[in-house]
Amino acid sequence: MLIVVISPEGEDSREIPAMSAMFAAGLRRYHVRKPLWSPARLEEWLRSLPPSWRRLLVLHQHHELVDKLGLGGRHFRDEEGALRRQTEVPHTEPAGSAHGRKPAQLPPLVSRSSHDLAPLKLSLGKCDSVLFGPVFPSISKKGYGPGPGFPSGELRKLLAGRGARRKATSILAIGGVSSENLAQCREMGFDGVAVHGAVWGVPNSAGAYSRLRDTAASLGRKTRAA
Repeated sequence: MLIVVISPEGEDSREIPAMSAMFAAGLRRYHVRKPLWSPARLEEWLRSLPPSWRRLLVLHQHHELVDKLGLGGRHFRDEEGALRRQTEVPHTEPAGSAHGRKPAQLPPLVSRSSHDLAPLKLSLGKCDSVLFGPVFPSISKKGYGPGPGFPSGELRKLLAGRGARRKATSILAIGGVSSENLAQCREMGFDGVAVHGAVWGVPNSAGAYSRLRDTAASLGRKTRAA
């Protein structure tokens, strides 16, 4: 089960030490979302990080820096619509290096957000990853969560009925995800989760990631044993 961590929105003294600990613990995708930062400020911050981290970073803004710095990919908001690779088969996830390719050999990942089933369906097989939600009430945004018409039944059916090409697009649950509801995300059919509040809303961010990682691993063992 893939776990993605989304960065704090601004400057946070905990961030770089937590990133180091999370990468050491196995994190393979970190979304950098700094909506108020200029391209220059973001580039300066990115250049301050160890170069070995660059292929693990996915940018939400200032996408031109992806190619300039050799980063892992680009994330698009739902309303941005057009994606860079509309017809290509998505590339292998970073974990796919087990198949013989190193992350540095992979093309930049294309990720997007989706809040409705229609854009989610259109994205299957056309981008690498979709963050779909909110699935649960948000931890970091008060009052933000799934609406009364959240299409849980149709979503389960869609996730369960994907063919091989559509499964190449990882669908990740976002919004209120924590180690406590990780099993629900798996049961719904998600390929993984994207977390923010569960990691940055507690004092020990790296410890929170480790709990998520361990819970996901435990769920995987139970599934294989069933």
